[in-house]
Amino acid sequence: MAQVWELWHTVWITTAALVPLALLVVAGMIRRRSRAGMPRARAWRWSLAEGVMVLGTLPWVWMTLSPQQVPPGTTMVYLVPLSDLGSYFSRPLPWVVAQVGGNLLVFFALGAGAPVRFAALASPARLLLLGAACSLAIEVTQLLFVTDRVFSVDDVLVNALGCLFGGLATRPWWSRAPVSA
Repeated sequence: MAQVWELWHTVWITTAALVPLALLVVAGMIRRRSRAGMPRARAWRWSLAEGVMVLGTLPWVWMTLSPQQVPPGTTMVYLVPLSDLGSYFSRPLPWVVAQVGGNLLVFFALGAGAPVRFAALASPARLLLLGAACSLAIEVTQLLFVTDRVFSVDDVLVNALGCLFGGLATRPWWSRAPVSA
């Protein structure tokens, strides 16, 4: 746990410091939308969904685009589905839980907020595609521009599942939401 803090403390401290600013921005968006004639319930739902998507996704994207040091001889590209995940079973359980859990959380907030805010994304298949597309963009960016980051199709799959799980967690708020924008 201390190693995780050493690696990512800047991300988490910055994110925590941004929470009050994010709340102010969300409150301002609610007020602006309400004054523009949007029903107050929709103004709240949309503004909160946007705030959750941004503040809940940015720290994970920041971490995934940060350079890392990998041991010499590490495979840097995994194109065969489940080949990278299969190698996890030789690692200690806490490492596996952190890796899989972290990958599930990368787009969880995006998946939670996207169907609340955008009716066109209010389906499990579209949430899965959204997560896969965003994850693929990150993996390609890592491969091309970030030092010592592993490109893994398994990361794309697990990140996409995280987006889907986020959407399913907020389904009560979007499955009955009005369709009109």
